[in-house]
Amino acid sequence: MTTDRLRLGMFVMPVHDPDKPLAQCFDEDLELAVKCEELGFDDFWVGEHHSSTYENIAMPEIFLARVLGETSRIRIGPAPVCLQYHHPAHVASRLAFLDHLSHGRLNVCFGPGAIPTDMEMFGVDPKEAGRRVVEAINMILEMWTSTPPYEIDGDFWSIRLTDNLDPDMGLSGIHHPLQTPHPPIFTPCITRDSVGLRKAAARGFSPISHHMIGTDVLKNHWDTYAAGCREGGLEPDPANWCVSRNIYVADTTEEALARARVNSMGRCIEYIIELTRRGDALDLWKRSPDQPDDELTLDYFLDEVIIAGDPDEVTRQLRALRSDIGDFGSLVLVAHDFDDKADWLHSLDLFANEVLPALESN
Repeated sequence: MTTDRLRLGMFVMPVHDPDKPLAQCFDEDLELAVKCEELGFDDFWVGEHHSSTYENIAMPEIFLARVLGETSRIRIGPAPVCLQYHHPAHVASRLAFLDHLSHGRLNVCFGPGAIPTDMEMFGVDPKEAGRRVVEAINMILEMWTSTPPYEIDGDFWSIRLTDNLDPDMGLSGIHHPLQTPHPPIFTPCITRDSVGLRKAAARGFSPISHHMIGTDVLKNHWDTYAAGCREGGLEPDPANWCVSRNIYVADTTEEALARARVNSMGRCIEYIIELTRRGDALDLWKRSPDQPDDELTLDYFLDEVIIAGDPDEVTRQLRALRSDIGDFGSLVLVAHDFDDKADWLHSLDLFANEVLPALESN
C-alpha cells in the first residue's frame, strides 16, 4: 500500500540552551509553530518535562493552547502526555477541554516520561512506568466513551463517581472530547520488538518512531506495528506510521554538515548521548545489540541517522530512507534551539520549498 501525500510534523522536545531566558525559549517555539503552519506542516507536537533546564516545557497543553491562538489549521499534540505523573481523570478532562478549545485540532500521544528527576519528584518507580501508562489509558478511554456512574479500580488509581451525581444540576461527569470517539491516539516507540508498541497497534494507536534510531530499528518498528495490528483484527496501514528525523538543510552540503556538527542540533544529539550514557541506556540508540558503546558518537549519528545537506542531498537521503524502511505516512522533523534563528528558518524554507516538492514529484 502506498500512502497519500506525505504529512509533515514538527516535534518540539524541547531542548533549549539552559542559559537562554525561559520566556525567550517559549516565544521562539511559538514563532516556530506559526512558521510551520505558514509552510504547510500538518502537525505540531510538544514534549512534557518538569525538572530539566534543557527540556523546559512542563505542561505542553498550556503551550499548545497558546499556539491555537496564533494558528488556524495546524493540528496540535502533546507528545507524550507523561501519564505516570497525572491522575487519569485529570488527563481525560483537560484533554477533552483542549479538543473543544481547538475545534477538533487535537492529536494525543500517550506515553511514559523518561527524565529521572521527574520520576523521583513524582515518586514513580521506573519499573512501574509501563503499567501506570496502560492503566491510565484504559481509564481515560473508559471515561471518554461512557457516562457515569464510574467505579474504576486499578493498581495505581481508582475513580469513583456514584454518590453525588445530580443531572438536574449538571453534575454528571466529565465532558467527552469533540472528536468521536476521541482524538487520534499515538504512541512513541524506540526499542526493537516493543511489546508496548504491539499492544498499542492492536488498539488502533499510531506509532511515532524516535529520531535517534537507525533504519534497522525503524524496519523492526514497522514489523512490530503490523503484527500488533493483525493481532487486533486491523489492517496495518503505512499512512498511520510517523517517522521522526533530525533534518538540516543549507545551500551546500558542505555547509550543512559543518553547521549540523556544531549548532544546536549537534549539541542536542551529544546531550542525549551523554544523558543516556549516565543512565546506562545507550542500547536505545544501537543499530544492533552488539554495537559497541564507544561507536555512539556524534560522528555516527551524522553518518547514519541525521539527514543534512543541500536540498538535492536531503531529498536523496529521504528517498533512500523510504526505500530502506518502506512507506510511511508522516515525516516528523525535530525542532532545535534557535542558536541562529536565521539559519534555522532558512533550513525550514529550503525544506518546504525545495525538498518537499522534489519528494512529491517522484
